[in-house]
Amino acid sequence: MAKQKINTLIFDMDGVLWKENTPLVDLATLFMRLDEQKIKYGFATNNSTSTPEDYRKKLANFGIRVSKNQIVTSGLNLAEHLKSIYPKGGALFIVGESGLVEIFAEHGFYHQQSSVLAVVGGMKRSLDFQYLTQATLLLNKGVDFYFTNMDASFPTPAGNIPGAGALLAFLETASQRKAVVTGKPDPSLFNLTMEHLKSDKSSTLVIGDRLETDILGGKNAGCPTALVLTGISNREDIGRLNIIPRLVADDIVDLLDNLAVKEWYLDE
Repeated sequence: MAKQKINTLIFDMDGVLWKENTPLVDLATLFMRLDEQKIKYGFATNNSTSTPEDYRKKLANFGIRVSKNQIVTSGLNLAEHLKSIYPKGGALFIVGESGLVEIFAEHGFYHQQSSVLAVVGGMKRSLDFQYLTQATLLLNKGVDFYFTNMDASFPTPAGNIPGAGALLAFLETASQRKAVVTGKPDPSLFNLTMEHLKSDKSSTLVIGDRLETDILGGKNAGCPTALVLTGISNREDIGRLNIIPRLVADDIVDLLDNLAVKEWYLDE
C-alpha cells in the first residue's frame, strides 16, 4: 500500500490557531514555513459570528496573508445551502450576529420579523427572551429551521462559554422541532473548502481541536484528520467518544514539525 502524502491543510481556527484574540503559537513563522514548503492551506470554522473577510483581516493581523476564498465559515456554508433551496433569496428570521447577517445579505437574504422562509441561527452573544420567543413562534407555525452548527461551547482564554449549540438546544426544546445543521460534522463545510482550494480529500489533512465536529466532520468528508490538544477535546475524549483521529499532537507546531520531518507522508 502506497504511503499517503499530504499537500493541503484545512485548519479550524478557534482553539487551534488562537483563543479569541490570543495566538496559541507563533503563527507568522508557522505559515511562512508552510509557504516555503509549498503546502497549500485553507480554513474551515463553525464560528458564524465573522465573515471570511473578517477572518482574512484577523489572519493578516497575525502575519498570515491569505485570500478570503481560502476561508469557509459555517455561515457561508449555510448561505450557499439556502441559496440552492431558495435561489431568489428572501426573508429570514436570523438568530445571529452581524457576520451572519452580512453573509446572508451577500446571498440575497435579509432579516425580517414575520412572513419568513425560515428561522436560521448561529452563535449570538447578545439577545433577549423576546427574540427567542419570536423565533419559537415562527417555528411553531412550521417555517423551515436551519442552524450553522451545534457546538455546545466556545473556547476563550477565560474558559469555555456557551456556543451556538446551546442556543440551538433552547430553540429545539421550546419548539419541539429539529434543525437542519450544515456545519461540522456535516461534510459539506469541508467539501466547500476543498472546492475553493482545488484539493483532493486523500491528500488534505483536516486539523481541529474538537473531536465531535472537526475530526468527525473531516472523517465524514473522507479526509485524514489530526487533533490538537489546545482547545476543547483531550486524549481521554478519544476513547470516550470513539472518534479516532489519524494524528494527535500537543499543538500545531508539534504536529507540523513531525509531518515536515516525514516529508509530509502519513504513517501507515
